[in-house]
Amino acid sequence: MKRECIWQADAQQRVFRELVEAFSRPGTVRDLTDWLAGTAAQRAVLATLMDGETTLADPHARLGAADWSLLQARRGTTETARYVVADGRRAPDFQPALGTLESPESGATLLIEVAAVGSGPLALELAGPGIDGLGIDGRRELRLDGLHPDWLLCRADWSAGFPLGVDMLLTDATRIVALPRTTRATITGNPLT
Repeated sequence: MKRECIWQADAQQRVFRELVEAFSRPGTVRDLTDWLAGTAAQRAVLATLMDGETTLADPHARLGAADWSLLQARRGTTETARYVVADGRRAPDFQPALGTLESPESGATLLIEVAAVGSGPLALELAGPGIDGLGIDGRRELRLDGLHPDWLLCRADWSAGFPLGVDMLLTDATRIVALPRTTRATITGNPLT
């Protein structure tokens, strides 16, 4: 039986490189189409990041039993897992791990699936480290479809005590975009249109 390409080292290395670029340049949309072979971007990211030492929470039941077996990640609670996979259309109804002052890197990374990354009615203005733009304080616009606005309110609250907080990776069918905890996101377009 032939394995899907996302479970092969070459594809995972390429996806990992795109993840590094996404987190290095917050708000920049990265297209994974060339390495997906019909698989959803979120699933490819999970295949790349998970292993037997990683904890993963799935509060919205996004993953099937076969995926859990292949991922080999340890199931965690939303409050303690290093990674949380979620449906962006639903308002967040959990408290993720925010890290500690001694270990801020233990804050969760939220892998949130949305309808569209890079287009849609929800417009965000992003600012912070890694965002290029004109002037001293670079800014970038990011458009999304299918992200409940409460995610952004909760994200602001979760990351208010920097260096504590969460990092977000938003995915649609083929694209990803990162919002590290250092990125400020302000809603500038109506998410309800």
